[in-house]
Amino acid sequence: QFVESGGGLVQPGGSLTLSCEVSGFALSEVSMSWYQQVPGKERELIVAETKSGSSSTFRDSITGRFWISRDNAKNTAYLQIRNLKPEDTAVYYCMRGYYRPESTSWGKGTLVTVSS
Repeated sequence: QFVESGGGLVQPGGSLTLSCEVSGFALSEVSMSWYQQVPGKERELIVAETKSGSSSTFRDSITGRFWISRDNAKNTAYLQIRNLKPEDTAVYYCMRGYYRPESTSWGKGTLVTVSS
């Protein structure tokens, strides 16, 4: 299971750290990823990290602003976002897997709204 949290209303230029608490498996044994779903659009993969800590971003507009990390002891993954822009407004989901979801059961996501 995946429980995302940490979203909210943020002004442009602000920062947020989203959390993803996982259960049912050991975070240390899997790759993790974050997906973004902009209102009216499909959910898209934006960043992923292998269990060894190697990460990639999958959209140029977020490179240098979005970082994925994890705390295996807490079974929690994180998405750090800096210099938030209005176009980052979306629901963010975490998922095990790197290029593709490795579960069909998604969490509820956490909504980030970037607005002044």
